[in-house]
Amino acid sequence: MTARKARTKKISDSSRVEHTEIILESISDGVFTVNREWQITSFNRAAEEITSIRRQEAIGKRCSEVFRASMCEVDCALRYTLETGKPVINRAGFIVNAEGRRIPISVSTALLRDASGQVVGGAETFRDLSEVEELRKELQGRFQVGDLVSRSPAMRKIFDVLPALAASESAVLIQGETGTGKELVARAIHSLSRRCEGPFVAVNCGALPDTLLESELFGYKAGAFTGALKDKPGRFALAEAGTLFLDEIAEVSPALQVRLLRVLQDKTFEPLGATTSVTADARIIAATNQDLAALVKAGTFRPDLFYRIHVVRLDLPPLRRRKEDIPLLVEHFVARFNRRQRKSIAGVSPAVMAVFMGHDWPGNVRELENNIEHAFILCTGDRIEPQHLPEDFIAPLARGDHAPNLALTKKNVEAQAIREALRRNRNNRLAAARELGIHKSTLFRKMKALGMAFPAQDGRSRSRPN
Repeated sequence: MTARKARTKKISDSSRVEHTEIILESISDGVFTVNREWQITSFNRAAEEITSIRRQEAIGKRCSEVFRASMCEVDCALRYTLETGKPVINRAGFIVNAEGRRIPISVSTALLRDASGQVVGGAETFRDLSEVEELRKELQGRFQVGDLVSRSPAMRKIFDVLPALAASESAVLIQGETGTGKELVARAIHSLSRRCEGPFVAVNCGALPDTLLESELFGYKAGAFTGALKDKPGRFALAEAGTLFLDEIAEVSPALQVRLLRVLQDKTFEPLGATTSVTADARIIAATNQDLAALVKAGTFRPDLFYRIHVVRLDLPPLRRRKEDIPLLVEHFVARFNRRQRKSIAGVSPAVMAVFMGHDWPGNVRELENNIEHAFILCTGDRIEPQHLPEDFIAPLARGDHAPNLALTKKNVEAQAIREALRRNRNNRLAAARELGIHKSTLFRKMKALGMAFPAQDGRSRSRPN
């Protein structure tokens, strides 16, 4: 080869490399290559954006150190290609990016050869499917605000009124059993409101005795009592221009109820030891796991305070009445603990899901979250199994009290959902079918298959006058 031809070939090869790099930088799919030692040799712009990892940090490292993927340990697509010579096309999986967020992806792989045809490594492209996943969730009827996630019709009614509540300045009362997510609802209202840039301050009224709770709410001045060496702002002051969440409001004593009533009526309060009033600019959201109306009748809760905080009331259903949300909540908590603990657990096994669906959840969503957090500590594989759950939770299964039967559990949940929909719609089968997102004929078939009795009278029927 002449010197001129050699120079021409070198320029041509250089141009080809430059063109290849330009193309790789312009596409939206992440692309990286590895050598035979599994060290990353190239990492394009899209790979940086999807993983939140800079190219300089990735190149030179083993790919398993960079990608915390669901398939890295036992089902590596690139390893399969390098061992068999066969490409992988659009295999589903997920990675955990540098921020700890779980990202669904599809992966394709190919061999990387040099000019002589020798295999020198592998190339992998991966596509971010987050938008596709969100669309899938929408089509499945899932809705979410902050950490609130549900597909239950009972919860949908609450989600529907949240924007209107957020736009208002009125007090809100949230009632529900312990662990149903009352604070999450309060935070959702705050985050959607014009006060979202202000603080969200929560105080548990049942956790402190009256004297401490009073100073905690209203603050105090230096010298107000022994040990008060300097001024301390209370929760009302800390919630200025934001939202004050009064949890377990039913536990407040009658004497302190009077002071709370004044704040709600006059929008002013006096710190302990103060001689002048302070303006209160905080939106009040209260919550309780008790029936406040019954406490008013019993004379233990002031009716005037009740009506002040009862402008709008939200009743949160317990988890046992919306078991269709359990798979969504499991997915939500698994994603959260993957981020917190920097793990790559894919989810729970069918046996665990059957246990969850068959449990009554007296501790509601909080109990479910605690069980999954416990399982994350013990789980070293890619799925949570029954042995990873707390012993006191799984003990009835060991005795055979509640053997997991996924098919039976699914039928029970479907029947419960249908009964609740019919009850809410006063046995109007067409309205119940619409609420469940199915056709009326499908509702009939499901009820027949589940052995459910049809209501004696359709809710649309009207009795004829005599």
